[in-house]
Amino acid sequence: MAAENGEFSFSVKGRNGLPKIQTQKKAEDMENDNQVCHDDSARPVKAQTLDELHSLQKKKSAPTTPITTAQGPFAEEERQKQQLQSISASLASLTRESGPKVVKGDPARAAETPRVTSVSHQQHHFTPTLNISDSALKFTHILYNLSPAELYEQAIKYEKGSFITSSGALATLSGAKTGRSPRDKRVVKDETTADDLWWGKGSPNIEMDEHTFLVNRERAVDYLCSLEKVFVNDQFLNWDPEHRIKVRIVSARAYHSLFMHNMCIRPTPEELENFGTPDFTIYNAGQFPCNRYTHYMTSSTSIDLNLARREMVILGTQYAGEMKKGLFSVMHYLMPKRQILSLHSGCNMGKDGDVALFFGLSGTGKTTLSTDHNRYLIGDDEHCWSDNGVSNIEGGCYAKCIDLSREKEPDIWNAIKFGAVVENVVFDEHTREVDYSDKSVTENTRAAYPIEFIPNAKIPCVGPHPKNVILLACDAFGVLPPVSKLSLAQTMYHFISGYTALVAGTEDGIKEPTATFSACFGAAFIMLHPTKYAAMLAEKMQKHGATGWLVNTGWSGGSYGSGSRIKLGYTRKIIDAIHSGALLEANYTKTEVFGLEIPTEIEGVPSEILDPANTWSDKNAHKDTLLKLGGLFKKNFEVFLNYKIGADNKLTEEILAAGPNF
Repeated sequence: MAAENGEFSFSVKGRNGLPKIQTQKKAEDMENDNQVCHDDSARPVKAQTLDELHSLQKKKSAPTTPITTAQGPFAEEERQKQQLQSISASLASLTRESGPKVVKGDPARAAETPRVTSVSHQQHHFTPTLNISDSALKFTHILYNLSPAELYEQAIKYEKGSFITSSGALATLSGAKTGRSPRDKRVVKDETTADDLWWGKGSPNIEMDEHTFLVNRERAVDYLCSLEKVFVNDQFLNWDPEHRIKVRIVSARAYHSLFMHNMCIRPTPEELENFGTPDFTIYNAGQFPCNRYTHYMTSSTSIDLNLARREMVILGTQYAGEMKKGLFSVMHYLMPKRQILSLHSGCNMGKDGDVALFFGLSGTGKTTLSTDHNRYLIGDDEHCWSDNGVSNIEGGCYAKCIDLSREKEPDIWNAIKFGAVVENVVFDEHTREVDYSDKSVTENTRAAYPIEFIPNAKIPCVGPHPKNVILLACDAFGVLPPVSKLSLAQTMYHFISGYTALVAGTEDGIKEPTATFSACFGAAFIMLHPTKYAAMLAEKMQKHGATGWLVNTGWSGGSYGSGSRIKLGYTRKIIDAIHSGALLEANYTKTEVFGLEIPTEIEGVPSEILDPANTWSDKNAHKDTLLKLGGLFKKNFEVFLNYKIGADNKLTEEILAAGPNF
């Protein structure tokens, strides 16, 4: 019996009486096989083992440009050697002759013992006292500027609490600390910083001496060098190429490396090859505590800045925001030295090139109002204002995630995809869908993603000189106007004050407003006296014809509890009128106590709400509340009274006169 297609036939005499299969094709079938491909057969792979097969899967990234110091076949080897020498120098202990032996690559994939690469000190702060240590006998593997995909693999494999969410982001945990530790931040006070920085009452700068910094640096470096591998990121700060800063971040976690990959500016392959020595270095040994017996230490956490050495040490906290804000503090010191103003603000630009800066504390609507689909986003948090215009300091955004929804914040929602980091969020164990309303770990859930993930981001993140400087306040007392046009002196006064009002619970359960003041709308990060930043802001505004505005996004018609929140739609109309220039053409009247200029009408906004006095039914209560807030402003400003600006002190008097008057 034969098969119908002629491919095989049965013979009756098979083994055990079973039919025997004859597999022989007819001539016409063989002819057809040459014409039609009916299977997926292909040549076997060029590999004899599984390891060989895996090695074929990835192709080597080739350098895009040769280095100028070496040519020919050894150029790439020389470049790699110089890079490793630079990293070894960064990781060098100050008590030993040379830096650690470093080699590139994941130790899990190391096939052979690598060549030694270590570098001697160029500067010694102490005479070497130790000739050799256990850590000097081992190699430290350097995972250098890994891609997001590589960092995902490292995190998932080696860091407990790392997961891929349903949207593709990397979910991580920051350990015991889920926010910054401002009371544990220290700055080295030396001959230079003693005069330059703002110290004392109201200042965020808590001093430490050089010796204590070096003790903590040694502790951090020894911890990092004891590890089998460390992550090294070489990146930039400031999109203005004329004033950018080279930063190196040495860390022990893939989470920290990916966070900084997103938050700093990512160098091109060409820029990375010629990176050289960094201008500033962070040693993040956050998994290791500081020694409580060390002088100036008040807990097991310490974040230490040494501006002379241009180094930062992190011990006892894994919260990634410490690195971001630590570098922001550094920029608040380095940039004013170059006559560049560093600003804690959002920034956007219209289609015609008109730039606006947005200042505001948490809850004032800074992110919401600076994110405008009709305008380009230059940045959401940190900026510089130089003679070239404005530039974003960062390469990414660090957004709050609590109660995030696609409807309210579509841009942020869509940016949380592959490459983004989400910190301390809670997700479904099966679907991995994040529940942004869940505060089980912390209320301070965050997402870090590259700014390119925002559709209307302006790349490069630079723009011309600002036309408008908008100071946002959420006034829960309900006495500040929805919008006021400010004089230069008033802009300086309100910039130094940095006011908003939060709603906090009192003992008997009734909620009442609490005034909050943060100098320059970012007191935790400024290094110099607030009046120095304010004077620079006024000078730049005057030079480039910018207008200052105070916008209240809080209450109207009464304080919290009796009045109502100003509608977001009205605030957007006000911001639109500022951007278009229409508000400059309006008629203005002056308010009592604060002496603010308020417009009589704005298109799309009810005129009666523009003057708070009109919206309160109890006029006496309005006057009392206005005086109460004025008193709080005056009391807050007392800390700045003794600081003189300029030889004749005229500017100080001018700023004071621009405050509440009663």
